[in-house]
Amino acid sequence: MKISKFVSRLLSTSVLLLLLTGCAPAESSQPEDSSKIRAVATIFPQYDFLRQIGGDHLELTMLLKPGSESHSFEPTPADMIAVSRSDLFVYVGGDSDAWVETILESVDTSGKEIVTLMDCVETVAEEEVEGMESHGHAHDHEEVYTGEQDDPEPTEETDHEHAEQDEHVWTSPRNAVLIVEKLRDALIAIDPENAGAYTQNAADYIAKLEQLDQEFQDVTDSAERNTIILGDRFPFRYLADAYGLDYYAAFPGCSSESEASAKTVAFLIDKVKEEQIPVVFSIELSNEKMTDSICEATGAKKLQLHSCHNVTKDDFEQGVTYLDLMERNVQALKEALN
Repeated sequence: MKISKFVSRLLSTSVLLLLLTGCAPAESSQPEDSSKIRAVATIFPQYDFLRQIGGDHLELTMLLKPGSESHSFEPTPADMIAVSRSDLFVYVGGDSDAWVETILESVDTSGKEIVTLMDCVETVAEEEVEGMESHGHAHDHEEVYTGEQDDPEPTEETDHEHAEQDEHVWTSPRNAVLIVEKLRDALIAIDPENAGAYTQNAADYIAKLEQLDQEFQDVTDSAERNTIILGDRFPFRYLADAYGLDYYAAFPGCSSESEASAKTVAFLIDKVKEEQIPVVFSIELSNEKMTDSICEATGAKKLQLHSCHNVTKDDFEQGVTYLDLMERNVQALKEALN
């Protein structure tokens, strides 16, 4: 980890400890509704799951600002205070959430429900497929990749590093069902008086997730091909596994890189031509330069595949949901696979 980032986190933790122990001036805040559960989610998927289950019973906060890139997220002192004061805290887990452990070690968690998404499902290792560049994971802050050298020979250290568990568990609707069940149970544990509402809301939402699952299954069952290509990171391992999709992409899901080497772009161009792929995907909030280059060289159409890490500010203000984004993915896959 770079010294600057270490110092930043150290200072942030110090500020948090001062604020929590009353040794720093308190910031003004709006009155809170003490009858509501204070729930904090790090990113959009669990934020949306919670608002579907909890509804008006929650005072709900999402730490990641709409329109922000999730892999570069760094918590502010205000974020840390929100976590410390929450009744329910939900985060993804894995190496990219290492900052969470610093916070949780600094506060009393005895009366707090904590849910980690990666503990809700069976995880799989982040995968590197043919043609994919392996450098520059978002949680590996020491490497800088220039795109000019070939991949180094694998070592035990890099093999271990690349065996990290894929964190994007929510990209499969089947996993989303399991996550919703855990969140429901956590809310009931905190607020048993409203157990009936949480149970009914979760049941209604799970029915919608199961319908979404069937829609994805119908698309892949009737598809002419089962290969997708992303000129981007690939945070869709769980989606691909659930519906039997093969894929090629520039980087693994947690890569911090945004521009691939000419070798990688050429590989993806060749794959599009070789397999006559009609669509090349980008993901939300990316620069789309690689996808544009591949589409220009092949005549393929550019579409977006939502990983649902986050939404734009406009979508957030309009109340766009996980289901809305995944329905867009159903339609995009239908076009890409036929």
